[in-house]
Amino acid sequence: MMMDNAGLANRAINRILELSADAQTERRGTVKGSPEFHNLAGAITAYGKALALLATIREQEEFYEMIRELDLLVSVSEGVH
Repeated sequence: MMMDNAGLANRAINRILELSADAQTERRGTVKGSPEFHNLAGAITAYGKALALLATIREQEEFYEMIRELDLLVSVSEGVH
């Protein structure tokens, strides 16, 4: 289950990175201060916030997976002694 979630998060992160890069490229071709420039700047900011959120979620999932693995190791080690 964890691998499925991590794979999904990674795909979402990669897609947002692509969208952000496209928006940044497009923004370079617009007139600074124009409505289109500001719309693209807002989109780039939103992509950054989404990336931060997804990265945090992925880190938490990885942390909890490590805790589960350690708990399993402790359980196995206690059963051996």
